Parts: sequence; structure tokens; C-alpha cells
Amino acid sequence: MPESSSIRIESPIGGSWIRLRTLIALRWWAVIGQVTAMNVAQRVYDLNLEIGLCYLVIGASVLGNLIASIVFPANKRLNETENLMFVLFDLLQLGLMLYLTGGLNNPFSVLIVGPVIVSAASLSARSTVFLGLAAIGIVSVLLAFHLPLRTEQGFVMRMPQVFLFGNWVAIVIGVVFLGVYSRWIVSEMQGMSDALQATQMALAREQKLTDLGGVVAAAAHELGTPLATIKLTSSELAEDLPIDSDQREDALLIRAQADRCRDILRSMGRAGKEDLHLRNAPLSAVIEEAAEPHLQRGKQILFDHGTDSGIAMDQPVVLRSAEVIHGLRNLIQNAVDFTRDTVWIESNWTERTITLRIMDNGPGYPSHLLGRIGDPLMRRRGGGSDPQRPEYEGMGLGLFIAKTLLERSGARLNFANGTDSFRHDSVLSDRTGAFVEVVWPRDKLETKEGDIGLNRPFDA
Repeated sequence: MPESSSIRIESPIGGSWIRLRTLIALRWWAVIGQVTAMNVAQRVYDLNLEIGLCYLVIGASVLGNLIASIVFPANKRLNETENLMFVLFDLLQLGLMLYLTGGLNNPFSVLIVGPVIVSAASLSARSTVFLGLAAIGIVSVLLAFHLPLRTEQGFVMRMPQVFLFGNWVAIVIGVVFLGVYSRWIVSEMQGMSDALQATQMALAREQKLTDLGGVVAAAAHELGTPLATIKLTSSELAEDLPIDSDQREDALLIRAQADRCRDILRSMGRAGKEDLHLRNAPLSAVIEEAAEPHLQRGKQILFDHGTDSGIAMDQPVVLRSAEVIHGLRNLIQNAVDFTRDTVWIESNWTERTITLRIMDNGPGYPSHLLGRIGDPLMRRRGGGSDPQRPEYEGMGLGLFIAKTLLERSGARLNFANGTDSFRHDSVLSDRTGAFVEVVWPRDKLETKEGDIGLNRPFDA
């Protein structure tokens, strides 16, 4: 099978995704908000603020935006260090504004959590931790050092110490909790995005192989007549030439090579003919096609196909879709990789469902991970690392691809261990490893009469 089960896409959270223009736009909104809040506090609530110093701090943000807009192109994307410096500047600027406007007595002090959340969503863990500690340090300094908020009459507006300390605790908890929360959520989304991208790559690869088979089959069909002509002509030349002549040996060589070309094209195109009837096959044939790449890997694969009710019923004919074949192939590869010596593949069907079970006698899935089987980038089953198969250190992507593709076809997958499922069944007790059950509604997988289509007649 496919290398897809060991695909690793390295796309960590970090730097070079965010455009400078985006951060500049956000900073402009912050500048507008600060100017608005300052004017409302002064004109509506009659607070006596250090207007000159406040405008000086806001002007630093405006100047930074103007310089960045002029010096750098509009489509520039910041690297990790540039992003860190940009967000750190905003954090320090906000800290200075709070220092001039009452410190933690200012209700807007909670906004200091914002740059940490931005960092958690876009920068590395190291940068996020650094900015989080910087934010905690700033609010700790503001707890003790800040210019008081005064009214026009000279009254100082401040909270009781217990509320001030509570505000500090709330901001520190907010920095830690929201930073970790944002980091986990974004990491989860990024991991899922990478896994879905790998799934699309695997499916695209399978589809390209199928399309390539059709191209080769068409080439074999088109080249059949000229190869037959070459063979016939070379045979006639060989008969007319003297037995011991070099020309006769050349003619016989041409005939032999024409036969070889015919055999190569026939073998390459056997699986990819464009006859519409070959797009569908009995269920057992599709399952065995999915297992074919693993039949010669030194492990025994046993097939058992039959109805689930014991009543005679025609085997369903299903579409040979790339999704189903690739998904089953991943599941079978996983079983063959970890089994001790035998893999059992059973299929059965009723009037309403089609069921496939894949079992092995390997170590099975770790019991504490059974509920997470099918999540991307899980650890390898069986626990630990295998020096002979280092690619399974971050296993889980292959099962995720299989689960995603098969669920797209309408299937429901169940994962278990044979030791749990068959411990009381003497016939199945040797199937102690992983157990995967795939169940389709029959109408989702079976080809309906008339779905095959008609071969087009030649134009007159």
C-alpha cells in the first residue's frame, strides 16, 4: 500500500502566515479605540487625564504603522521574529496607556490579554510563553505603579484593594487560560487540516493511478493493430530470408520485441480498461483487490465471504470507487503490519447492510486509546516505538485517512480488540489483535441496476 499511511506534513503553528497588512489594520482599530475611549472619558465623564502623554504613546503606534506601510510591500508576510516584535510592541504600548490611565483601576486593563491570544493563535509555543510572561509582568507592575484616575474636581477614582487584587488575579488567569485554550484549539484545527490535506493527497494519488490505468489500456488497444502488423511483416521477412543470414535474425528479433511490447501493454492495461462494466465488481472482488498489495508480505490473509443470515442471497455488486479501495487498503495494511502471522477478512450482507470485518492476532490497540482510534497523528498501536519501523512513531494518519474515506462512502466504523470481543468464542479466540468492523447501508454501496451505463456504439 500506499505510502499515504506514513505521510507526514510538517506545518507547525508559526510565523510566515500572517500578512503585515492584517496586523497594521488591527493596530489602526486599536488606535481608533484608544482615542475614542480617551475622549469619552475626558469629555463625558470629566476625568483629568495626561492627554499629552497619552497622545504621545498613541502617536508611537501611528508612527509605527506609517513606517511599516511605507517601508514594506503590502503583501509582506512576517516571519516568527517579526511577528513577535510586532505583538510585543502592541503589548508594551497598551501597558504604557494603562499606566497613564489608572493601571488596573482602568476597566480596559482586561485588553492586555488580547496580544497573548493573538500570539497563541499564530506564533510558536516559545513566543507565546514569552508574551504571556511579559503580560503578567506588566499587570504586576501596574498593580503597584500607575498614575491615578482623577476627576476635574480632584477626586481620585480607584477600587478597593481587594477588588484591585482580584482584577490582577483575573487578568493573570485570563492570560494563562485563554492562551492555553487558544493554543490547543488552533493546534487541533491545524492537525486536522494537515490530516485532511494528506487524505486528499492520498485520494488524488489513487485516482491518478486509476486514470493512468485507463490511459494505458487505451494505448494498448490503439497499439494492438500496428504491433500485429509489425509481427506479421517481420515473420514474412524471416521466412523469405536465408536461415543463417543476419537479416533473418534481425527480423526474428523484431517479431520477439513486438510480442514483448504486446505483453507489457496487456499487463499494464488489464486493471484499467475503459469498459463501463469494469467500474463495478462483486463485493468480494473489490475487497480482494484492496488486499492484493499485501498478499505477498509473508503474512497469511484469509478471506470469508457470505450472507449474515444464512439465507441464500446474491452477492452485492458495488462500485469500484477509489475511496473505498484506498480506505480498505489502509485498514488491511495496518492489520498486516502488526499481526503476528494471520489476518482474517470477513464480509457478509443482509437485505439492508453490508458488513466487513478485519481481524488479526497482533498486540491490538492500547485500551486507553480505543475511543480515539481514527484521530490523526496518534501514537502507534502496541505502545512504544519500533526501531525497525520508525515511521509508525506518529501513527494514526493512515487510520484517519481510511476512516475519512470510508465514512464519505456512507460507512460506519467500529474499532475494538479481539481479546475483548471474542474471549468467550472458542472458534474466534485466536483473533486476539485489532478488530475493525465497517458497516454500510446496502443502498449506499451497492450498484443499482442501470447505474452501469451503456457502452457507446461506434459512429457510422
